[in-house]
Amino acid sequence: MLWNSLTYTGWGRVKTATGPVARPERVSSLRAALADDPGPAIGNCRSYGDACLNDGGPAVKMVRLDRMIGFDETTGILEVEAGLKVGEIARVFAPRGWLPTVMPGTGFATVGGCIANDVHGKNHHGAGSFGQHVTEITLMRGEQATKITPEKDPELFRATVGGLGQTGVIVSAKLQLLACKGDVMVVTERRIDGYEEFIEALDASKATYTVGWLDATAKGAALGRGILEEGETDYGLVPPKKSSKSVPFNAPRFALSRPVVKAFNNAYFRRIPEVGRTSVKPIQDYFFPLDRIHDWNRLYGKAGFIQFQCVVPVDGVRGLKRILEKIAHSGLASPLAVLKRMGPGRAGMMSFPMEGYTLAVDFRAGKKASKLIAELELMTAEAGGRVYFAKDATLDASHVGAMYPELAEFASIANKIDPDGHYETDLTRRLKIRKAV
Repeated sequence: MLWNSLTYTGWGRVKTATGPVARPERVSSLRAALADDPGPAIGNCRSYGDACLNDGGPAVKMVRLDRMIGFDETTGILEVEAGLKVGEIARVFAPRGWLPTVMPGTGFATVGGCIANDVHGKNHHGAGSFGQHVTEITLMRGEQATKITPEKDPELFRATVGGLGQTGVIVSAKLQLLACKGDVMVVTERRIDGYEEFIEALDASKATYTVGWLDATAKGAALGRGILEEGETDYGLVPPKKSSKSVPFNAPRFALSRPVVKAFNNAYFRRIPEVGRTSVKPIQDYFFPLDRIHDWNRLYGKAGFIQFQCVVPVDGVRGLKRILEKIAHSGLASPLAVLKRMGPGRAGMMSFPMEGYTLAVDFRAGKKASKLIAELELMTAEAGGRVYFAKDATLDASHVGAMYPELAEFASIANKIDPDGHYETDLTRRLKIRKAV
């Protein structure tokens, strides 16, 4: 198996790793790579921090193992290799009346990455997390491949889903797809004038898919104002496809200065009429709006960005409001701020979701942002919430045990399966996840 020494980074570009990377194209090549020099699997490196990094050690990049193995039209079960992008599944199957039941905010995420992080989407309040719709996983450790299911191997399955790749390399999986009307989304957008109103609107929504954009610069009575999007799949003519754009260079610092962000957010809020509006969009544009802007992470400049994403329980809404107030008064927020309602669904011991509300805000990387995020993480812990590993680059290891109460059980399983720590990553070492026994 051919290994190349590469320097690679997470999507936020604040963490980098250098080490030998293999890119197998067949399962036999993957087996040879793991026998030669076992290391964690990585995908398209769309996690923002260091979940996808193994600095100084080997990594197996799975993106060439991206085949569709088989599909059962009667049950909607699709078997795929782990390197297949979730957006490709949507592109192929939406015109046939099927969608991945849960989709994250980017179509570039691989199926293996979606399982390892137990990702959530705009329909978590109704459909739960990605791993709840996985019916079988093929794991490989060394040269041995094993098929596991939630019924026959419940403990190992729950340690694998959301388990950050610590139980072995995910080779392939069977996914339960969701029947849909077609590859068109009917989207209703309406302005929400403040935080309490936004929470009420999310709780009252009956839509299959909901997501809120927040103006994270707004203060006082306008705190938490934003736009609520509610979507449903439908039949109909697909709108003309918009051309993709790219960010050709790192943006200068003034591009995300406080006055620029405030002006942009004000304009973006007011682009929706007071009475709201309904439009028709291609499915890809609704679920993966930023994917049409290639290399959009360059907008944050050469230093990169850090995303803070937390979830707090239903009774933690006051704590979440204080978090939003802290962000608004910092003057550090970017235009990317998202609020969603989450249901109780989660498939793994280390899965992020809990019933409540999740807030995600991007910040240009720097000392001020790091200090602010450390305070936000503490406030999240005090509110009974947790931080999302797939977006994290800064969390203090001392918070992990309280945020993830099944940590010790997970660590025990991972250490038993992988006693030599071959599948550890920079994130699991930084957060001492495997030492919690």
